[in-house]
Amino acid sequence: MQNILIAKTKLPVDFIQNLYTEFNKNVADRILEGMSNNRLTTIRVNTLKYNINDLKEYLDNNKITYELVDWYKDALVIKNVKEKELENLEIYKNGQIYIQSLSSMIPALALKPKENDKVLDLTAAPGSKTTQMACMMNNKGYILANEIDRIRCERLKYNVKMQNAEIVDVINEDGKNIHKKYQEYFDKVLLDTPCSGEGRFLTQNPKTYNSWSKDEVSRLEKLQKELIKSGIIALKSGGIMCYSTCTLNKVENENIIKWAKDNFNIELLDIDLKIKNSIKVMKKSLKILPNEMQEGFFIAKFRKK
Repeated sequence: MQNILIAKTKLPVDFIQNLYTEFNKNVADRILEGMSNNRLTTIRVNTLKYNINDLKEYLDNNKITYELVDWYKDALVIKNVKEKELENLEIYKNGQIYIQSLSSMIPALALKPKENDKVLDLTAAPGSKTTQMACMMNNKGYILANEIDRIRCERLKYNVKMQNAEIVDVINEDGKNIHKKYQEYFDKVLLDTPCSGEGRFLTQNPKTYNSWSKDEVSRLEKLQKELIKSGIIALKSGGIMCYSTCTLNKVENENIIKWAKDNFNIELLDIDLKIKNSIKVMKKSLKILPNEMQEGFFIAKFRKK
């Protein structure tokens, strides 16, 4: 209870008000409690270079304790080592593991790209999901990874090369215009869109929430509509798209999906992953609530009819 009271005094007033408007008190309290915890470091094994059994043996030999993730065999929660220490390990420097938040791993798992698919990652930097999908596809098929920001695009290129994701082409373009070159081209589209980042708020770290405002949410809503439109046009008929954010409000999540359903011929699909500390919204989509293992996230999946 003390954590919740502290969160209410530190986080933006408009955010708190909106939280208790959109969620029942029990869920809103759980969210604030989750924002009061430091998050554990989580990693994903790069199956293009390594495997989970060898990784476990390596960690055991180096006295690094970990916890398995019941919904993803290639992910581990690290218990006794911080991110900076992991970055000093040879397996990190060699690109055999990738430091990635658990929630960030869910969109690709929901999308289920398979070998020989043509996939668009519309806003791809720094490459967490791009390289994850390359692993899922066993480096067979094609991924177009786009990033509008030039500096972030260089980071994306670096990670793609480091992870040996050979099926990835990286481009530095405005995602809002991608559909003009690639109309009805892709089997799958992943849009992990720029968002207000509410799922990443940490009460003890003002940097995570200082830039949040209702005006910023409204600005992002307009961008998200343009990006989802571009992604849908670039998707083949019968193709599947996953839309995700690391934020919690309805404006950037449920309302964007409702807008897309009203303006395009799409059918919402069920996300059949059993994720702890999550709730179903719109009957088929997922909201991940923040806790010490995962940040807040929204994931929706739909088919273009």
